[in-house]
Amino acid sequence: MKTIIYVDGYNLFYGCLKHSDDKWLDLYQLLFRKIVYPQNPASELVSIRFFTADIKAKLASHGQSAQEAQQRYHRALSQLYPSQINIVKGYYSLEKARLHEYRNPIDRTARTDVWKLEEKQTDVNIALAAYRDACKGKAQQFVFVSNDTDLAPVLSAMREDFGGDICLGVVIPTRACAHRPRNGQLSKHADWTRHHITDQELASSHLPMQIPTQKKPIIKPDYW
Repeated sequence: MKTIIYVDGYNLFYGCLKHSDDKWLDLYQLLFRKIVYPQNPASELVSIRFFTADIKAKLASHGQSAQEAQQRYHRALSQLYPSQINIVKGYYSLEKARLHEYRNPIDRTARTDVWKLEEKQTDVNIALAAYRDACKGKAQQFVFVSNDTDLAPVLSAMREDFGGDICLGVVIPTRACAHRPRNGQLSKHADWTRHHITDQELASSHLPMQIPTQKKPIIKPDYW
């Protein structure tokens, strides 16, 4: 069964990777070998589409080092899996906004100036890519690694338009011990759902510490 996996990088990071030692993550080993293939051994990977955005160094905890670490990670994935992993980038929008201050009870007149950071295009890019792939018959199984309600319409549309000709899977990118609420809006359209990713699965799915290239090797960032 030809399979394409669509990864919401923002959801994966905040659901499983932030404040962990698992950022140097091998997406192929984790998502296909440890989750999708055991779910259905007839699965044959077409590609993993990794939807992400370049972080803004001036807002990251590690500044420029964080941006360089992310770029190194993307290069590592592309070097190891040039035909299996496709990185699709949106962008972060940083704008000044005037929002309500946190008060209880709410005071509608109390506002403060803030910087508002939003990831742009990821949901739309995932939805368009998945629906177009289905229309072109590129796969029979479509797996979404996300916990974002905004993707529910595309799962619903794919189920309505392609019916039983396709299989829809959902992987909720959260750890078993996390208190993050799970999104039933995605699962209700899916044939199967993996509700969490285990610590052991993440810890055993790291990229090599050093990845050879034709020039300098790609080395795991020190603070990762």
